[in-house]
Amino acid sequence: MFDLRRLRVLRAVHHHGTVTGAAEALHLTPSAVSQQIRQLARDLGVTLLEPEGRRVRLTSGAHVLLDHADALSTRWEQAVADLAHHADGETGPLRMAGYPTGVATLLAPAAARLRGSHPGMRVAVFEAEAGECFDMLLADSADLAVVVPDPTVASPEDSRFEQRVLLEEPHDLLVPAGHPLAERERVPLAETAREDWITPGGSCSHYRVIQVACAAAGFTPRIAHWATDWIGATALVGYGMGIALVPRLLPIATEHPVVRVALDGRSVPMRSILACVRSGSAQHPTVVRGLESLAEVAAKASVAGPAAAAAPEKAVAPDPVALRPDGDRRARPVPAAEG
Repeated sequence: MFDLRRLRVLRAVHHHGTVTGAAEALHLTPSAVSQQIRQLARDLGVTLLEPEGRRVRLTSGAHVLLDHADALSTRWEQAVADLAHHADGETGPLRMAGYPTGVATLLAPAAARLRGSHPGMRVAVFEAEAGECFDMLLADSADLAVVVPDPTVASPEDSRFEQRVLLEEPHDLLVPAGHPLAERERVPLAETAREDWITPGGSCSHYRVIQVACAAAGFTPRIAHWATDWIGATALVGYGMGIALVPRLLPIATEHPVVRVALDGRSVPMRSILACVRSGSAQHPTVVRGLESLAEVAAKASVAGPAAAAAPEKAVAPDPVALRPDGDRRARPVPAAEG
């Protein structure tokens, strides 16, 4: 017999390519990872790792074992889920991870819903980028993750995970108040060809979204400023330094006068927001409730926009870029009386 946790360690070494990378992902020391692999090798009577320069290489026996690893892990998750139906699912823990905007607009309201409907559940939310989210799932330090798909981290066909689309999120233009486009309800992206753009760094997935969308609209964006943080990008837009492309659910709360304008036409950039769990765990009672709560929040967000998605159930926060009674759509500070 062997310990499935050691199999998880081997999978992490295979995924990250080094013992050190696996140790960081699993929150273990490199020596602990090496010890787990050596013990797994002793349990099975095969050599699993061989040195290859400063890295390690999986042996043919290790690859044979990994061919079965996903099926073994899936069956184990299914067994745990089946057993949980015979226990008290009202009090079980649910650990949810997600990227920053996903926490603000999806996970936080979903956690609030669960606290109201199942007060005995112990819900914890972690903010993490996509790679960390998948590592947390594999390390069993998270049960559910909300991510923007990144094929460099996990492909849609990755058998270690079950991935489902929560919503398809369009992108909007962010322009300075007073800009000619600010008075328009919808704007074809091609009309921004002569504008200065504010974008994140080239290694960011959002940068690739901008490049692909502008190429589809027939132009290359003229990048004037670089800002990875949304606060900095919004400030640059507010000071009239250029325009930006922002996800629809991104909350814009700033003292700088900016206007969110919907895009029109076939080149409207979209991104999928995914809910991910370990393969085989989707029927666990607490995971089911988490997925249901997220689906409810996502449905509300896709219809009502970021303010409704991010607000608590009994107190809908004012949308800083929503239409004011006088038709002014500028983002503005919310006075204390409105808070």
